[in-house]
Amino acid sequence: MTITDPPPHDAREPIALQRIALSLTINAARYDLDISPSATLLDVIRDQLGLTGTKKGCDMGGCGACTVLVAGRRVASCLALAASFDAAVITTIEGVGTADHLHPLQAAFIRHDALQCGYCTPGQILSAIALLSESPRSLAEVREGMSGNLCRCGAHPNIVAAIAEIAGL
Repeated sequence: MTITDPPPHDAREPIALQRIALSLTINAARYDLDISPSATLLDVIRDQLGLTGTKKGCDMGGCGACTVLVAGRRVASCLALAASFDAAVITTIEGVGTADHLHPLQAAFIRHDALQCGYCTPGQILSAIALLSESPRSLAEVREGMSGNLCRCGAHPNIVAAIAEIAGL
């Protein structure tokens, strides 16, 4: 008979009580966390780190309100298990410009009145930043690239206009 090391977590322990270590770099700050294996990236960002600019909308990945950038790529954080992003570099809206020095896209949103209630705006801006890195060549490409982000207030034409301005279209 041989003795083996016990598993890292007792399989009989409810998953809600299990914890795993996670390291994230968010907006250039490093966070070493202890999270539930079932925690979404959105829940860690909002509830554990207090970065509430990222919004919970539909909680099904369909509205884009929870969009964050992971290594520059769009991620619906409500669908992403945080444990999958150990050592990731993440940008939330708090890492995009400041009140005194807006990101050019934030300033364009203001100029084009591309927001009304503002709830979807953080996700819209982060998605647009990723889209701009893809160099859209037409308004149709901008519309298609932003199709995963919904604005229930109806500011879509103004959002497209703001992005188009920054894209030089």
